[in-house]
Amino acid sequence: MPDSSIFTKIEDIILHDDIRGMKALRQHMPDGWLEAAAQLLLDHPGRILIATGFYILRAGEPETDGPPGAVAIGAALKEMGNTVAYVTDEKCSVAMRAIAGDDEVVEFPITNHRESSEFAHNLLVKHAPSALVSIERAGLLGDGTYRNWKGVDFSEHNAKIDHMFNEHPYSVGIGDGGNEIGMGNMRAVIPSIENLPDDPCVTTTTELITASVSNWGGYGLIAALSVKTGKNLLPSVEQGYEWVKDIVAVGAVEGMSGESKDWVDARAPEDDAMCLRDLHALLAAEAL
Repeated sequence: MPDSSIFTKIEDIILHDDIRGMKALRQHMPDGWLEAAAQLLLDHPGRILIATGFYILRAGEPETDGPPGAVAIGAALKEMGNTVAYVTDEKCSVAMRAIAGDDEVVEFPITNHRESSEFAHNLLVKHAPSALVSIERAGLLGDGTYRNWKGVDFSEHNAKIDHMFNEHPYSVGIGDGGNEIGMGNMRAVIPSIENLPDDPCVTTTTELITASVSNWGGYGLIAALSVKTGKNLLPSVEQGYEWVKDIVAVGAVEGMSGESKDWVDARAPEDDAMCLRDLHALLAAEAL
């Protein structure tokens, strides 16, 4: 049985260099939140659907945060014997297909709530997933819109994938700003924290992972799964960077600036790599 302090150390790493308020939110999170998210996926093996893709209005393209973390989680889950498919929308599907390999990428239509609910239901019936994961996927706000970190409404460009999570009993949400699927778990607290939205996401997940960068939250989840399975399931630092470069090559942009460059959430490659480097060092110290 791993010492619970190892999971706290992983949480420390994925919350390092926080610029939005995730560290302030941490004290309100339930104890053992990262370990609980990993355990949920271990307890519900099978086919797992992973949702991602955050549209950047000024660029008309998805951001670099989200898809790399999604495929990293997918690779780890497959290594554990699961099968995976990715769920996104038309705006983000090109980036996902660039790095998803042979795994299916489902395009969720951008339409009204009734049709979105029907699509989500049929998707769940078809795939019969054992669990769902969302990483850096915009979630519905209290006012019924989808908004970016500046509070700008981009609902017309975002599929209502929330309906999938509303219907499934086992899910993990990963976010870094308060407006992502899963942040509904902390909806009562988020408005009181500086730099976080006054009207956060309402969509909840069974377990929530918060991080300074959502990709880092995904890597933290993989590190926790690694501890629990006794095998290092993390991608290499080089692989993490390759995924970013590959999606930028097909249109993805750095989210804060909207620029076509291989940065993630205002972090240059060497700064972004810090998380994976530190997680690998931590696992190595645990003989993994």
